[in-house]
Amino acid sequence: MTKTIFKGSAMLNPVPVVLITSKNKEGKVNVFTVGWIGTACTKPPMITVAIKPERLSYDYIKESGDFVVNLPNSKMVREVDYCGVRSGKIIDKINEMNFTMDSSKDVTAPIISECFISLECKVKSITTLGSHDLFLAEIVNTHVDNSLIDVNGKIHFEKADLITYSHGEYFSVNSKPLGKFGYSVQKINNKSHTKHKNKA
Repeated sequence: MTKTIFKGSAMLNPVPVVLITSKNKEGKVNVFTVGWIGTACTKPPMITVAIKPERLSYDYIKESGDFVVNLPNSKMVREVDYCGVRSGKIIDKINEMNFTMDSSKDVTAPIISECFISLECKVKSITTLGSHDLFLAEIVNTHVDNSLIDVNGKIHFEKADLITYSHGEYFSVNSKPLGKFGYSVQKINNKSHTKHKNKA
């Protein structure tokens, strides 16, 4: 395998695409698209979000101390792109995109009803980095649409038809898994293996 070396750059691909909603103290709500987001901790559940200081949502989130991460599906890709290239300083993106806003349980920012999954987040710290500041936030509540939950209480994220962003393009997530966590070291069930072998 032959490789070309590039100067250091944020070339981590693909990344999840989310719509983040926030609300300032005057009651104004904004939404913008974020790709630089990731899990930071499980106990307590925490995430990191990188935001440019010049973004309107940066001011809203810094002022209120909370926000909501909404996970869009492939049918919302136009809305996702629009909310990433248009500024809330000029346009009311929520009205333009006809989003239905619902109240959160424990944060001021609302959730987008059209998204199957929404995470209520409270800011714990803000770290200045350079082009972006890093927001560390705790997830205090998660809203999951009932259509994704089976009778045993399992959440089927593959049914949410989530999307990713990779080097300037949007892609849907394949609903067929390549494997599951731990499958590479899982012991083969001898009875099942023998039964399957005999049928062959």
